[in-house]
Amino acid sequence: MSHKQATNRTLTARDLAVLWHPCSQMKDYEALPPIPIRRGEGVWLEDFDGKRYLDAISSWWVNLFGHANPRIIAALREQLDDLEHVLLAGFTHAPAVELAERLISLAPPGLSRCFYADNGSAAVEVALKMSFHYWRNRGAVKKTRFITLSNSYHGETLGALAVGNVALYKQTYQPLLMDVITVASPDCFHREAGSSWAEHSTRLFEQMRQTLEQHAEEVCAVIVEPLVQCAGNMRMYDPRYLQLLRAACDDYGVHLIADEIAVGFGRTGTLFACEQAAITPDFMCLSKGLTGGYLPLAAVLTREEIYQTFYDDYQNLSAFLHSHSYTGNPLGCRAALASLDIFAQDRVVERNTSLAAHLREATAEFADHPHVAEVRQCGMIVAIEMIKNKSRRTAYPWQERRGLRVYKHGLKKGVLLRPLGDVIYFMPPYVITPPEIELMAEVAWEGIQLATRV
Repeated sequence: MSHKQATNRTLTARDLAVLWHPCSQMKDYEALPPIPIRRGEGVWLEDFDGKRYLDAISSWWVNLFGHANPRIIAALREQLDDLEHVLLAGFTHAPAVELAERLISLAPPGLSRCFYADNGSAAVEVALKMSFHYWRNRGAVKKTRFITLSNSYHGETLGALAVGNVALYKQTYQPLLMDVITVASPDCFHREAGSSWAEHSTRLFEQMRQTLEQHAEEVCAVIVEPLVQCAGNMRMYDPRYLQLLRAACDDYGVHLIADEIAVGFGRTGTLFACEQAAITPDFMCLSKGLTGGYLPLAAVLTREEIYQTFYDDYQNLSAFLHSHSYTGNPLGCRAALASLDIFAQDRVVERNTSLAAHLREATAEFADHPHVAEVRQCGMIVAIEMIKNKSRRTAYPWQERRGLRVYKHGLKKGVLLRPLGDVIYFMPPYVITPPEIELMAEVAWEGIQLATRV
């Protein structure tokens, strides 16, 4: 049966006979089967029965300019006529070179080299290995550890999983993971009454400073998600923390890895989140929105001094050891270039200011809900945290799966909301309109009303 002849029912049955879905308890699909999607356009997805769903989470935070964007599609069609792929070891091609040039020109000053990978987790692996190998090449063989923040998430391959701290993702595989040093997150959800985000983030930094002072000789790098810990329930913190961290890493001789995989490319209100702290990390990991959500691609940007530490005669065996078959794939690079063209031609970051304001207005009333602990926002990311007891900050038992009730209501009403636990969030494509924002908010409000009933 061709996909054109399929129905929701037939494709779901075929799916459940052969597929194993990510981040899923497959038994759940007995009661809530996966939804087959036939096509997409703009912020909308459409199933085989003709029902439409507003993609409020950009299909796991990757889609920036809508499904079936004609400008990105045109660029991919043009590239397909020329070159689909060639190895990047000993060969090169124009899309990879041009994209590296463009990224370096847009990145915080001082980042001058681009290393490609296939996805976000792989980018984190590259940065971790590159930092460790740098210190090894420099003779600092005691530097073998990494510092990470509590509630952090950096991916699900073993190295990336090790430097993350979300228990749901990490606990099962703990025996396989390297040992890291974990420092309390500056997450402002936990700030004291009357304390500003900047004050709280500054106060929390003291633990990081003490940890660096104690462990600097054995630490390669500190890795953080700038401003928003996305998979960690969209918890947020102030740019001041990044400023303090950059200075401390310099003082103690430790690298700073900025995982901008989820927060880069305009999500936080600037092209890169690090811009809001006016800092340059030693490594910046990029993926997700890099291609506008069209193809898997990742990049790690780093400094010239780090690159030069690997630049040596072959017999000294100091070259960086990492490769992927699809490194710098021309189609992925061409999609990324088309996405960057849209940013430049449509002044997307500036235009998003008004969309972010509309998101703020549409969700303002949620703060008064008796079972909403907080509404927080960073640019084009809004999170609404449901809670059992507002005055005591008592969370619902996770086993009750209140967020799942919101998800089900959203699907019923034609809005794709995929809460993180009890946190409902909006991270829509940048082509969303004010009426569509209002629809998202209305359906989320209804879902919270249903989910918080006793």
